[in-house]
Amino acid sequence: MSYVDEVFDLVVAKNPAQPEFHQAVKEVLESLRVVIEANEEQYRKDALLERLVTPERQLLFRVPWVDDKGQVQVNNGFRVQFNSAIGPYKGGLRLHPSVNLGIIKFLGFEQIFKNSLTGLPIGGGKGGSDFDPKGKSDREVMAFCQSFITELHKYIGADTDVPAGDIGTGAREIGYMYGQYKRLTGLYEGVLTGKGLSYGGSLARTEATGYGLLYLTEEMLKCNGKDIAGKIVAISGSGNVAIYAAQKAQQLGAKVVTVSDSTGWVYDPEGIDVDLLKEVKEVKRARLTEYAAARKSAEYHEKKNGEHGVWNIKCDIALPCATQNELDLEDAKALVANGCFAVAEGANMPTTMEATEYLQKNGVLFCPGKAANAGGVATSALEMSQNSERLSWTFEEVDSKLKGIMVNIFHNLDDAAKKYGMAGNYVAGANIAGFLKVADAMTAQGIV
Repeated sequence: MSYVDEVFDLVVAKNPAQPEFHQAVKEVLESLRVVIEANEEQYRKDALLERLVTPERQLLFRVPWVDDKGQVQVNNGFRVQFNSAIGPYKGGLRLHPSVNLGIIKFLGFEQIFKNSLTGLPIGGGKGGSDFDPKGKSDREVMAFCQSFITELHKYIGADTDVPAGDIGTGAREIGYMYGQYKRLTGLYEGVLTGKGLSYGGSLARTEATGYGLLYLTEEMLKCNGKDIAGKIVAISGSGNVAIYAAQKAQQLGAKVVTVSDSTGWVYDPEGIDVDLLKEVKEVKRARLTEYAAARKSAEYHEKKNGEHGVWNIKCDIALPCATQNELDLEDAKALVANGCFAVAEGANMPTTMEATEYLQKNGVLFCPGKAANAGGVATSALEMSQNSERLSWTFEEVDSKLKGIMVNIFHNLDDAAKKYGMAGNYVAGANIAGFLKVADAMTAQGIV
């Protein structure tokens, strides 16, 4: 049995009932097979892969808080500090009822390679809780955040582990967490990113993941003789990533015709009105039914079980920006049948392995999330730099650096794919480029 297969079997045996983590490890190891087999003797001797797939530290803790009725509630808190070979752990905090250890491990594992691809000195980590901020008052959210960070603050710091926002964790939640961190430690440092502009946040951080997704997509198309201007784009999600991906896509001359949320999706043939979408989602925190009610050209469709309606709409480019495994094999077939020629992931692992393989076999340009959505964490690292320097850069400075990082990411993964005889396979290219830097750092630092 090959070393890759041995390690994957070990992951499944040691981490039962964590299918998302198994999926992430399998996808990475399979595409690294050519690199690993070329160095198998040394990697096996050093147990490099075993160390790579095992987190350096896993934190599980309870989070008690009091709701508005005076009732004590208890949630589970998680932080997986996966790999610090190239820098302090860096990765978001996800607040969503679906959060469990397996999902946090999958996200943390992906983050290792994503952070490596940025070229910045940040390691991989992820955290969160099964707390749901939806429907909670500001006071309840504050109570949860303060309790959560009271435990987590012992394990994080500007040079140790720098969490950020994620699904369910926006500026409000980061603010409450940062205030409590400062209160407990007496330190004013760049430990949580995604902060408000008045207390150490970075301009362009809100837009970064969505903008970065489009900068990379534009470069991928350009290098394949295509232009984004005039193209029809389908986007899933309606959170931070989706909103700013839609905004940047339309600035680049494309037309975005779909967005979605947990209850339904909208098709707007005249193009999504980003200002209205922001009003509905960022100000009112409302459902997309309100978008459809306010815009005559929009059709609202309620989400049915197992159906991802946005992928049935005719488009040139698909940008999944919602959550993991939201684009399956049937969706991939619909996209190909409708003439879609490019898919770039704005979310973490939103495309199933079967769907990814189908898209690649049918000639669709496909860029994985660990590369395509790295703009968010890259700009978080830029926020860390500004905090360390006690400076604030202009929006244009940050945006320019972000574009440079995303263009470089594409060329690095493109070059890696070509070097190992897999030209055009951007999944393999991203994994190889991210892995080689981490493996080199791990080897240089000895058995730790």
